[in-house]
Amino acid sequence: MEAGFTRFDSAFAGVGGCPFVPGAAGNISTEDLLHMCEEMGVETGINLDHALEISRSVVGILGHSTESYLLRAGKSKDLIRVIPTG
Repeated sequence: MEAGFTRFDSAFAGVGGCPFVPGAAGNISTEDLLHMCEEMGVETGINLDHALEISRSVVGILGHSTESYLLRAGKSKDLIRVIPTG
């Protein structure tokens, strides 16, 4: 982004990959990319929760888990709990 790129390639649930490279991990998941942008304060205009719904549907269709970190762990704001002081 700092170099001026404004378009990025991703795939829901991180499916895909290079058919020519054995063991290729696949593409960055759309939901992971959107989450990163959200955490950085970068406005994408894309609803992260809707993207997560689509990615969960993709996983359901495939019938196996994928490389999406967000689908495995959840959003960071949902994982971090503030402990009240005093």
